[in-house]
Amino acid sequence: MRGRDDELTKKIMPTIEIEVPEYDASRGIVCRWVDGFDITVEVNKGTVTIGANKAGLLSLANHFLTLAQDDAPSGSHIHLDEDNSLEEGSVELVIVKE
Repeated sequence: MRGRDDELTKKIMPTIEIEVPEYDASRGIVCRWVDGFDITVEVNKGTVTIGANKAGLLSLANHFLTLAQDDAPSGSHIHLDEDNSLEEGSVELVIVKE
């Protein structure tokens, strides 16, 4: 029975592999981007909406996993705006490890 459960899980939850740059204090946080990414960030009536294509979502996943590393210190952050990786008209987005 266990084998059938494993097969069903693989169908429902496909594996996606992401190479995450290892945190190094001398370099700080290194962002790895997937080619062709598009990311927008909007605020409407107090709600923040992050919109992204597949490459953008994979890039953001990589950034979150980079910050989640044990060696990345509290306060480490990634700052994104329309001059740095976000689409025109986006509001600033700062992702901070607490």
